[in-house]
Parts: sequence; structure tokens; C-alpha cells
Amino acid sequence: MTSRSLPARAGAIAGGAVLLALAAGCTSKDAEPEPQPGPSAAALPSTAAGSPPAWREPADYAYTVERRCDGKPSLGTYEVTVAGGEVADVRRTGGQATTGEEEIDPPTLGGLLELARTAADDGGQMAVSSDASDGHPVLISFDVSESGTNDDNTCFRILAYTPTR
Repeated sequence: MTSRSLPARAGAIAGGAVLLALAAGCTSKDAEPEPQPGPSAAALPSTAAGSPPAWREPADYAYTVERRCDGKPSLGTYEVTVAGGEVADVRRTGGQATTGEEEIDPPTLGGLLELARTAADDGGQMAVSSDASDGHPVLISFDVSESGTNDDNTCFRILAYTPTR
């Protein structure tokens, strides 16, 4: 190797590094992170600008959820306590079930996310909005109807979330 080729080679390497850095920064704004496997970890796809941090479901937390879609009456508000990754307590605190609506036992937040993913896997639509500060879900909705009118949406609004450890 001659001394003349060393500066040329360094310039080519530096140029390649710049191109690589630019290419890494040019990702689609619509790209969503892949869900992380594991029963106690749920990485959320982001539907809000600014991409909240990836959320990992803790083993112990409490949350309040309302089963209601925009423009429709509440089908129930529930306070849920999760201990050791399992639902330990559920209290219905408001909302009225309409005729034909079944009472539900809300699962963990990870369980709600799994319901939405299953609906999407079955050809339905799902949407998840996340808290910008810690990434926990604040809205989980899904629709598996064939009508495409969103009349059969199932929506869960997380009104409060408190990790307990």
C-alpha cells in the first residue's frame, strides 16, 4: 500500500460511513416496531407521532379501563389489579351494559393487546395508542366485522395506569 492510497481509502471509508448514517436515518415514519415475544413483555406499535418508548408490561400494576368507542355509550368502567402477571382483582365502577352486551372480565393490558393482535391476525383491524411518557397503552381497539363500517369495534380506553413496584 502506498501513502497516496491511504488518504483516498480513508476518504472512501468516511464517505461510506456518512452514507450509512444517512440511510439509517431514512426509515419510514409508518414503520412499526415488531412485537417482542414473551408472556410478560408487550412491545407496542405506535400510532402517535413521536414514537413513545417501548412498553414492557410489569408483573404488578393497577389500571382503570373503560369499554367505550367514540360516539357510543360506555359499556363499563373497571378497576383492575394485576399481581404476578395475572389479574388479581376486578371491580366494575361505572357504565351500563346494553341489551345483548355480555359482561366482561378485563384481562391484563398484555391480554388486551393480545386480543387486538389476534383480531388483526384474523383479518380485522386494530389500533393502539400509547402514552408518550412511558409507552403504556391508552387506547386499544379492534374490529373483526366484515362490514368495514367500524360499527362492531371493541374499544378499551385506559384511564389510569399505576405500576406498583
